[in-house]
Amino acid sequence: MEPVDTDVTGPDEHDGGASAGGPADTADGAPTLGDLLLAVEELWPESLAENWDEVGLVAGHPSAPVNKVMFAVDPTLEVIEEAIEWGAELLITHHPLLLKGVTTVAATTPKGRAVHRLIESGTALLTVHTNGDSAVGGVSDVLADALGLQDVAPLTVAANGLPEEGIGRVGDLADAMSLGDFAAKVFGILPSVAGGVRVSGDKDGLVRRIAVCGGAGDSLFNEVSASNADVYVTADLRHHPASEAREAALDGRPYLVDVSHFASEWLWLPAAAAALGNVLADQGHDVEIQVSTTNSDPWDFILTPG
Repeated sequence: MEPVDTDVTGPDEHDGGASAGGPADTADGAPTLGDLLLAVEELWPESLAENWDEVGLVAGHPSAPVNKVMFAVDPTLEVIEEAIEWGAELLITHHPLLLKGVTTVAATTPKGRAVHRLIESGTALLTVHTNGDSAVGGVSDVLADALGLQDVAPLTVAANGLPEEGIGRVGDLADAMSLGDFAAKVFGILPSVAGGVRVSGDKDGLVRRIAVCGGAGDSLFNEVSASNADVYVTADLRHHPASEAREAALDGRPYLVDVSHFASEWLWLPAAAAALGNVLADQGHDVEIQVSTTNSDPWDFILTPG
């Protein structure tokens, strides 16, 4: 099943004109890509990105007008085609297209075809990756909020951010529940994907303190242990880190809940679209914002015992 189609625009009462003293729009009344970049920087500063990451503008001219923006997890060709068909002048994705170095963007390669399609269609591409993870209201904040966590704090505090910014989150449920019921809650809030949810731990064990990290988080086991979490929700848990975490666990904790990388980060998209719409409206811009309906999880089906 594909993620729910989410259409997020600015406030209905907004008249689309530039506010007095606000930023100037282009001749057709639309803000420029440069205006959008400033709004994105306000929400998800590039300074919050991890030093290994590649975020920011990938393709596009800052002077180009932008009337429509699409959010997606991955800059796959299918997502790019969806954005082009809808008429988006800007595609904002969580994952980078060019995280690792390439020696060619010839249209004979997948990444080259993506770059050519973007440029030829006049569609800009912007990456908000670990800066979107770390910022207030970012990927893990949205996941923590969806699970109903209280007194939330980062698992690792950002080097260049506020005390409440950083990778991962930890917080408490209002009431303790069994691991089985909690895993069902996690399953229920995520978009449906082939991999489902994998769980390590006592199904009847009670949990209340929850650590989360949208995307791949098996590098944070030391921080999870230090947080005294009963359970850790993240994606892409590999065999050896998960096995070692189980061996090192105290009374079996933290339990592990392994989810789809795509699903854990997709939750952020509607919230990010709404946040950007609010900032743009406050700046006097009228831009239509929509979340991609493409399920870019790479798996199609799974076989399980029984």
